[in-house]
Amino acid sequence: MTTQPATIDEISAARERLEMIRREVLRVYVGSPRVVDLMITTLLAQGHALLEGVPGVAKTTLVKAFSTALGATVRRIQFTPDLLPADITGTYVLTPKDATFTLRPGPIFANVVLADEINRAPAKTQSALLEAMQEHQVTIEGDRFELPNPFMVLATQNPIDLEGTYPLPEAQIDRFLVRIMIGYPSHKDEVAMVRAHNATPPKSNPVISVSDLLVLQALARRIYLEDDLYEYAVALTAFTRTHPRVVLGASPRATLGLIQAAKSAALLAGRAFVTPDDVRGVAHAVLGHRLILSPEMEGDAKARDSLIDEAIQRIGYRRAARPA
Repeated sequence: MTTQPATIDEISAARERLEMIRREVLRVYVGSPRVVDLMITTLLAQGHALLEGVPGVAKTTLVKAFSTALGATVRRIQFTPDLLPADITGTYVLTPKDATFTLRPGPIFANVVLADEINRAPAKTQSALLEAMQEHQVTIEGDRFELPNPFMVLATQNPIDLEGTYPLPEAQIDRFLVRIMIGYPSHKDEVAMVRAHNATPPKSNPVISVSDLLVLQALARRIYLEDDLYEYAVALTAFTRTHPRVVLGASPRATLGLIQAAKSAALLAGRAFVTPDDVRGVAHAVLGHRLILSPEMEGDAKARDSLIDEAIQRIGYRRAARPA
């Protein structure tokens, strides 16, 4: 089935709405605009984002501001060691009056789910999100329930070497389209943050609607991508699978994510087509967290970035010759 290409008017209108989201979030979150751009890219690609950083760098503040600006339903799950899977998905509850069981939906039934400190809960509870993130549905006592559309998980995570944390299993990490690293702010940004939040902290306001979100996501899927760029994306991920320092390389799901994120990045930039720079621009965020490195490289915090840099340098984009 042929997809109708995006028009200039559609791209222009979409860019205006996306810029509204960007400005509203940056009004509350004082930090790198690149972080916000990656979150918007994830939203357009219908993916999920994992935000990683030490406590106190405004991960939760960022997610709350972003969620509110979308005008969608938002629920927060605070992950703790005693959290149960049913606390996420919901459960059937007995009604004594008529002796029937009724469904009490969990916080997963929302457009945007904030999974705060996701690595504070053990693997059994973390796995409750797997079906939801991949299939956009949950199974409760054998019954399947569809989740709202759009559906997005924004998870925050503290570094795994901090006390009381559990590393996410590889299967779940692969479900996150991007991992966004949030470090300490610059001196200038921290001063601006202290000034803005010293008295009455600013709060974000809805700037678009759920129907707008669905239109933007559908438009992102219609962004044009040449066959040569499919070849380029596959070559980048394939490079990670054969590298001697990599135990487990990027999966085909990562390749698909790279394409989806590149399309979304192009739309965010106001273009109806993808360029090689779009693919390279999202490669670190999409591929880095999916790689399992050899034991001698695991201790190097920058090893994943350097490996993807190597892939970008060695795998050049070459446009195939077109018949006359």
